[in-house]
Amino acid sequence: MAAAKKKKIKFEGGGLVLFDSVQDAMQAEKVLKGAGYQARLIAPPPELRKGCDLALEVSLVEQPGIERLLDVRDVLYIEVRPLKVDANRISEIVHVTDFGEWIMVKAANMKLTFDKKSGVIVNTSGGGCPDIPVMHAALLEKKVDAAPRPRDIGYTLCALMLDRALEESIAIFKGGK
Repeated sequence: MAAAKKKKIKFEGGGLVLFDSVQDAMQAEKVLKGAGYQARLIAPPPELRKGCDLALEVSLVEQPGIERLLDVRDVLYIEVRPLKVDANRISEIVHVTDFGEWIMVKAANMKLTFDKKSGVIVNTSGGGCPDIPVMHAALLEKKVDAAPRPRDIGYTLCALMLDRALEESIAIFKGGK
């Protein structure tokens, strides 16, 4: 039986949860998704940034439950506020470049390049975070669908963006994109 393609659900959140740190944003995403809420990490427009360059887009309809859950789980956040900007102004952080033999997936400033045929990661680059060398060593020469997740190895925005690049690379390699 052929594996079912993962259907992309259109998400229209309408609200942002703002954070002081990348770690808090990543923890909040895990907590909310674990409880069944739809949430996605985004780069908010500069005028809405409060602390770090990462926010969670959520549905404002679910704001009371989201705030209650984050408070109960002691996840630090600044505020939940309406997203009053054109959704097209939110940075699309993932870009794909086909180099023939290899595909490079760039998520924000982090890049992951893999061999199209074998799925083996041939390079990672970008960023300036202290956990990059450890992630590079862990990913290099691994197949995209067998590599460890950068967000489980690292603790910075670079780790999160490299994880996004790996996620997209897996989808591409498995024929989902």
